[in-house]
Amino acid sequence: MTQQRAQFATRLGVIATTVGSAVGLGNIWRFPFEAGVHGGGAFLLIDLFFIFIIGVPVVCAEFIIGRHTGLNVRGAFRKLAPGRPWGIVGYLGLLASILILSFYSVVAGWTLEYIWQSLNSFGGVTSVEGLHGQFDSFATSDWRPAMWTIVFLAINYLILARGVQKGIEKMSNIMMPLLFVILVVFCINSLRMPAAAEGLTFLFKPDFSQVTPSVMLGAMGQAFFSLSLGLGCLITYSSYFKKETPLLRTAGIMAWLDTMVAILAGVIIFPAVFTFGMEPAAGPKLVFEILPSIFMHMPGSMMWSVLFFILLFLASLSSTISMSEITIAYMTDEYGFSRRRATAYNIGVAMLLGSVCALSFGSLSGWTVCGLTVFNLFDYVSSNIILPVGGMIISIFVGWVLDRTVVTSELMTPGSGVKPWMVKAVVICLRYIAPTCIGLVFVCGLGLW
Repeated sequence: MTQQRAQFATRLGVIATTVGSAVGLGNIWRFPFEAGVHGGGAFLLIDLFFIFIIGVPVVCAEFIIGRHTGLNVRGAFRKLAPGRPWGIVGYLGLLASILILSFYSVVAGWTLEYIWQSLNSFGGVTSVEGLHGQFDSFATSDWRPAMWTIVFLAINYLILARGVQKGIEKMSNIMMPLLFVILVVFCINSLRMPAAAEGLTFLFKPDFSQVTPSVMLGAMGQAFFSLSLGLGCLITYSSYFKKETPLLRTAGIMAWLDTMVAILAGVIIFPAVFTFGMEPAAGPKLVFEILPSIFMHMPGSMMWSVLFFILLFLASLSSTISMSEITIAYMTDEYGFSRRRATAYNIGVAMLLGSVCALSFGSLSGWTVCGLTVFNLFDYVSSNIILPVGGMIISIFVGWVLDRTVVTSELMTPGSGVKPWMVKAVVICLRYIAPTCIGLVFVCGLGLW
């Protein structure tokens, strides 16, 4: 049973939804963490380099597959390579989407808890040690993390069930500009801090003496993971593109705006941590323990804390919506499910698995596989195995297998301004550079090198 394919209505909708699929919690804490570990400015420059020689070409590859076929991630490969094993990437994408949605929604639920905690001024606790104890008490409890996970996924359902234009596109058009406005407000506040110059120097002044193979690999990984590549959400979203949508330009804008979110997060965080003598390479701890402590020592502490966790909530929501759409599009395309039914199935499974992930910090912490809790297992399998493998398969398929005329016709949309040499550059990156770099990230992620 086939249904008429939905399409994004506006150019703004295309940009907002694709940027929203990439922008997530990783932009807010992974980039500052990676930059903090790898020396700041030099890491930023190397990351930008890999964004445009790995990220943009692989984004284009997913766009080409999705827009050309107008199908979900599984159906697209079945149409382009019938009876051949390339379609495994479709199943990998479906598996990864539900695994990531399940554990990611737990962390997204924490942002809702911390909006509530911020409104209550964290019960008057202001020290990092006190906030650490609060976070541990919350994360290891049984009902509150699971409750917030379910609430967060219910919000996803309300948006997704309304469809592509009225749900995903409409909310993205609201959330993405709002997210950037909040980021800019925080940046202005951070630039007024006493150690703003020191923080900005750390972020923007490269010290190439600190560049090591570890820094290069960290930048490769950040470039790959920050754009949500290898998952299939961009294949799914691009299946809703109109034929006149310029793919290469859209990929470039998406990569640039996604990178801007990460840089703005750095502008927010580094002046604050240098001003208050905190550690910039603290990862998630920075978000849920160190930054709330900083907010508690600032004028208007409750406002800044609430605003920050709303920012994290919006970033989380835009990512989980795109992950859900992979499975929803598959069920509506392949089995003819109504959108509401497909959305209910997807969110229902995520609620079940997400609750188990939430409890894996508490009463189910003893449930382990190879020493990993359910939460960590889902994270490890999806991030270290499925996404890099999916990214390599997509790069090789478009670079070596897909008919070059398809690649050329999709990238050289009339009015796009794309020249033949640009198409050739994208293909070269997909054939040689992207698979090699993603392969290195994959090997290192498994701890083999």
